[in-house]
Amino acid sequence: MPSPSKTSTPQGRAARATRTARTIRTARTARTARTAAIGAVALSAAAVLAAAAPSASAAPQRQHEASTGVFVQSDNTAANTVVAYHRSPDGSLQQRGVYATGGRGGMLDGSVVDHLASEGSLAYDRPHQLLYAVNAGSDTLSVFAVHGDRLRRLQVISSGGDFPVSIGVHGDLVYVANALGGGSIQGFQRIGDRLLRVPSWHRGLGLDPSAAPQFTHTPGQIAFTPDGSALVVTTKAAANSIDVFPLSIFGAPAPRPVVTAAPDAVPFGFAFDSAGRLQVTEAGPNAVASFALGRDGRLTGLGATATGQQATCWVVATGKDLYVSNAGSGTLSDYAVAPHGALTPLGTTATDGGTVDAAASSDGAFLYAQTGATGTVDEFRVGHGGSLTPIGSVAVPGGIGGEGIAAG
Repeated sequence: MPSPSKTSTPQGRAARATRTARTIRTARTARTARTAAIGAVALSAAAVLAAAAPSASAAPQRQHEASTGVFVQSDNTAANTVVAYHRSPDGSLQQRGVYATGGRGGMLDGSVVDHLASEGSLAYDRPHQLLYAVNAGSDTLSVFAVHGDRLRRLQVISSGGDFPVSIGVHGDLVYVANALGGGSIQGFQRIGDRLLRVPSWHRGLGLDPSAAPQFTHTPGQIAFTPDGSALVVTTKAAANSIDVFPLSIFGAPAPRPVVTAAPDAVPFGFAFDSAGRLQVTEAGPNAVASFALGRDGRLTGLGATATGQQATCWVVATGKDLYVSNAGSGTLSDYAVAPHGALTPLGTTATDGGTVDAAASSDGAFLYAQTGATGTVDEFRVGHGGSLTPIGSVAVPGGIGGEGIAAG
């Protein structure tokens, strides 16, 4: 007769029951831990999305509104504002409102007609109908919802650096260039219609913080490449370089940029033409330099074209044309871009004093140039072949020395 197994005895059955109870308790503990972790993640996500919740239903409606607004930043050092204008069918502007950003403008030492000495301090995200503005004197960014030619302020958030001057937008990513303290870039993730600053997306530019004057020794612009795979930053006379930060698939910048030296060129503003070439204004020789951008972030020079004007600093691309602002001459230079990249001068058009940033309407039919010496916006109709015909001008309240313009 076989002997009884250990588990069939009272002692064995008790031991098995104990092991089963321990297994059940361990499983319950694991499930509880997983539930708690999932709950924490859900609460964090809910907290983020709660801030964006008011826009969840509004965003699709805004996307269907006609983009008839032109927006101009005053950069007022007491209280920064964005002035909204309605664009009529003939291109003329009518003021619709003045919107406080919730921050202060700033003024770099040595500046005269452009207190930020930058391009792109006001950025319009057309697909999501959002407008971003820098508050250089407060080290913050402001986020506005765009409703046609009216605005609604949604958020004011730290720029992650000292004296923000330029903004780049691509998809759900927003980056800002901070001018002082050696210069830096800081990245944000857009969630709904709010921004989340990502601390690990901060990179110093390594510029000399004591270099003077500040006006010429600080970053000029930050913007994404057309495909969103990299960021481009100009450093003006601070380093006389064009820096390219490749981005990871998540949007994080490389630890160090690919640097293209431009000795004595003072690279200031830039735009990408319709073929994806980088067109850079050079305030040193007063010229526009053309570059091909490689996948590795390296730039290949394609040539430079002198404007014959003074303080060539800003550029906007529309269709096959470039419009370059010459602050010292009070003019706009117009160039046609050939298929192989060569620039053909089409003419020079006078503006009010201190021509700074400019913006084209989304259909390319009108061009608006901000003039910092007089605090106005000059209006132009874009004709066949890119020619400019003056329409008129409008005043920007508190806009002398201001920079930042965007058009719908």
